[in-house]
Amino acid sequence: MIGSKHIEEIAQVLDGLATGRDSYVDASWRRCVELYGMDPERSEPAHIVTEAEFRAHRDQADWMIGAARASLQSLFRQVAGQNYVLLLTDAKGVCVDFFGDSLFADELRGAGLYLGSNWSEDLAGTCGVGACIVTGEPVTVHQDDHFGNAHTALSCTSAPIYDSLGQLAAVLDISLLRSPSPKSSQNLAMSLVTAAARRVEMANLMAASRREWVLRFSSSPEFLDVDPECAVALDGSGRVIGATHAATRMLSRGGQLIGERIDGLLGISVDDLPDLMRDRPTEERVVALGDGGAVFGHAIAPQAPRRPPGTTVSRSSGGVLNGLAGSDPGLDRLLSRVERLAPTEVPLVLCGESGSGKTKLARAVHMASGRGGFATLDCAGMQADEMASVIEVQPRPATLLLRRIEDLSETAALALPGLLDAHSDLRPIATSGLSPSALLSHEILPCALYHRLAGAVFELPPLRERQDLGWLIERLLRRRSGGEMRLTPSARAELMARDWPGNLRELGNVLDVACALAEGCVIDLPDLPEPPRPCAEEQSLEAVLDACNWNMARAARRLGVNRSTVLRRIRKEGLRAPN
Repeated sequence: MIGSKHIEEIAQVLDGLATGRDSYVDASWRRCVELYGMDPERSEPAHIVTEAEFRAHRDQADWMIGAARASLQSLFRQVAGQNYVLLLTDAKGVCVDFFGDSLFADELRGAGLYLGSNWSEDLAGTCGVGACIVTGEPVTVHQDDHFGNAHTALSCTSAPIYDSLGQLAAVLDISLLRSPSPKSSQNLAMSLVTAAARRVEMANLMAASRREWVLRFSSSPEFLDVDPECAVALDGSGRVIGATHAATRMLSRGGQLIGERIDGLLGISVDDLPDLMRDRPTEERVVALGDGGAVFGHAIAPQAPRRPPGTTVSRSSGGVLNGLAGSDPGLDRLLSRVERLAPTEVPLVLCGESGSGKTKLARAVHMASGRGGFATLDCAGMQADEMASVIEVQPRPATLLLRRIEDLSETAALALPGLLDAHSDLRPIATSGLSPSALLSHEILPCALYHRLAGAVFELPPLRERQDLGWLIERLLRRRSGGEMRLTPSARAELMARDWPGNLRELGNVLDVACALAEGCVIDLPDLPEPPRPCAEEQSLEAVLDACNWNMARAARRLGVNRSTVLRRIRKEGLRAPN
């Protein structure tokens, strides 16, 4: 029977008087009476879900169980022999994984410290798991901190586990059937369970971000590579697409972290990530924080995607280029060649329409090359003396991106070959909106400059000719919404059929507008902005047909004409569908 002193203390809390207990315990007691209508004198047995309910909860938490297993096993080894029990519950409080001494199995089941027990606060009253779910913070509910008399012998210390998008996903609990009286006896348990929860979040982020950059942080260089404190996952443009809870607290300044650019949060950009990889001494990998402080950083490059046995891997090494395309054979061949050239000194020229991804590809080449600095020169209006001063101050070795090389002034075009020869540790990558044949015209570039820049020339296809358009749409939508938004079939069909004269830039803008206009998490046809009027210039019919898998209706929509016009042009040009 619960003591009268405990009931009096609960009454004091209800009257707003201080009891000396932790504030989260007082708040939970009030919820138990005022919200859940519980009676502290009533002995409630442990709440165990049915076998079918348990299977459903466990299946839904399967990914978290896998991410947590190694940390739970390590934690259980640390407390072996001290009669601790480890519980992993889902976000609803149902225990889906368990570590404990089988000698005490019956006693543990009776206390609810076992698989299938439901520790949500509205069922179990004040308890570690329940209070942790409500507060989102680590808590210890010790002995008569518990509301009812069924659990007052227990001591439960719980820590939340958040997914990479910041949502509470699970609770890790370490409990004792019987413990010493002082609550401070559980301080070590608190340290152990919070550290284990942090490692589970880290393992989950790493597993979910194999094809993305991951930046990990530590306040101590000794632990940076082996046990960092927090981490973020970044897409190719440097936006945060995932984070551990500690990283959100460190970087968000109380706001939203997902979707923020890393160069707006820290004193680095996405181009600096290779400088923070493991081949650099740990003590040199310093990252400035927005508040004036600093931490040590460890960047992990995107890994190559897993492929089914027997498939051909055309881009085999770096992983940085893998995120630029889906299943488009032509683009895959292009990127495979670029990947082999990335670590060399060969200068490159990247041609393609505006918004087709030339600058993004240049940055990926730089990352794969392992070179130090990355400098960008916008060639329009650039004079020879300005260009020389920019080149002089670059760190060495470096990549020099020359954007829209065709816009160089005549004097700058004549001076550039000499400047590049004088700085042989600068690797130039030039981009152009013209085709390679047009760029070679002597009226555009001097012959000496063209041959100095064009060690290899690549032409990126426009979006309307890419066969991986569906993959791109889903990838860009996931980056913008953190995986929360989806397209209706009609909205997706509309996007697949558009001409995309603005290419990737236009697609990104359309998705931004659609995400803002959609009500809820579903984007429908009315949420899409109207497409621009079709361009009058002639487009390659065969390339568009190939990109549409020779679907006449889809090709007609991309070209802005009717289906009969497409058929007439096919006959006129003598085109045949591939076998």
